[in-house]
Amino acid sequence: MRIAHVRERHGAAGAPWRLAASAGPTEAWLDLEVLRRRLLAADARRAHNAILFRQPITTLDDHLARGLRIGALAELVEGFGAAGGPRDADDDAVLDAADLAFGPPILRPPSMRDFYAFEQHVATMWQRRQSEIPEAWYRLPIFYFSNTSEIRGPGEPVWAPRGSTELDFELEVGAVVDTPAFNLSEDRAAEAIGGYFVLNDWSARDLQRDESTVRLGPAKGKDFATTIGPWIVTPDELAPRWPDGASAPDLAMTASVQEAGGKTIEVTRGSWSAARFSFGQMLARASADVHIRPGEILGSGTVGTGCLLEVKDETLGRWLQPGDLVTVSIEGIGELRTPIVTRPTR
Repeated sequence: MRIAHVRERHGAAGAPWRLAASAGPTEAWLDLEVLRRRLLAADARRAHNAILFRQPITTLDDHLARGLRIGALAELVEGFGAAGGPRDADDDAVLDAADLAFGPPILRPPSMRDFYAFEQHVATMWQRRQSEIPEAWYRLPIFYFSNTSEIRGPGEPVWAPRGSTELDFELEVGAVVDTPAFNLSEDRAAEAIGGYFVLNDWSARDLQRDESTVRLGPAKGKDFATTIGPWIVTPDELAPRWPDGASAPDLAMTASVQEAGGKTIEVTRGSWSAARFSFGQMLARASADVHIRPGEILGSGTVGTGCLLEVKDETLGRWLQPGDLVTVSIEGIGELRTPIVTRPTR
């Protein structure tokens, strides 16, 4: 199942996001509040028997705040299928995918922890410092806290922050926790993850380089934008590609840059399966002695070759600049397209 915040692409300015779901990559997008009302009208006892039916469905953030998990929404999608209802443009539950704009799948995450799980990327970073990967990296899933006030969704522009001329992308896997968690074990922690999405952790390399000399941060080199989406894919949809006992599925991760003149250059090709740490291990580390709240998100860290800092000279030959269109994608999950624009004068 896929879960997304959507609204009409050509609708009224400021229209609220609606929560939609799709049973799979080839299935229609369905308005979950319309489905809730329809199923409730068919059987009023549902409001007595399940909290899902007692209040309107607005956003995923609100859904999680009510103590419900992402998987609970499957009841609405399954109810639509079981009813054998119409699946055409005349059904107000069925959304016209061509007319949908997608927003961040989590609008206001309480926190974001970004990890460092791909050895190829880590090794390249330490080689640039003329050093070896610290021994502790092989033992501990390392993370930093990122900024949640500048979350972007699919198609939203990004620009280099003030004082920076070295804008870079970072292709990562994102995960959302959808139940309270505390002191989770590595073998059970993945059960608290409600789904996965594509994550682009934007970086201002010149600002980051200055800050790293002080060994604190990252700060202004990272906090200006993070793009997530285009939707959340629940774990059951990835299960067929996820071998038993594997840390991650073998799903391709790619990134390309389309220049202002129209030329497209692929700059990244890696696999999620190359991650040294699983999200279960990452969440176990994150939850040690602290309470994790529903809606908190985790980033895997950059896949090998997943940023210009690693491959700029061999691929694009420069940092990102206004007029570029960056596309990052993960097989089986989706893709994020982000236009790079001039920094607004505000």
